Amino acid sequence: MSTESEMDAVFKALGAPVRRRMLDALKAGPRTTGDLCEAFDGLDRCTVMQHLKVLEGAGLVVARREGRERWNHLNALPIKAVHDRWIEPYARQAVGLIDAVRVAVEDA
Repeated sequence: MSTESEMDAVFKALGAPVRRRMLDALKAGPRTTGDLCEAFDGLDRCTVMQHLKVLEGAGLVVARREGRERWNHLNALPIKAVHDRWIEPYARQAVGLIDAVRVAVEDA
């Protein structure tokens, strides 16, 4: 992920609970748009398609047409980029602080 605007698109896409649930549904493997509409029966097809469009725009979903079906595939690389940029450095710092407390307690 090379630009801030690409990262912003990922955060925007992940900001909606329904889109996070759609990504969860795609973790097990690709699903057709029809499958996702059935899984999210509280949403109409147009709304599901709008959410998929946001996910595609962020690079989190890649859609492939096979005949009349549209298969949606999870692309986890943008999430890894978020992890590498934002989560891992903070987690590393937190682990360092916990280790420092452990050393201080053991030395006391």
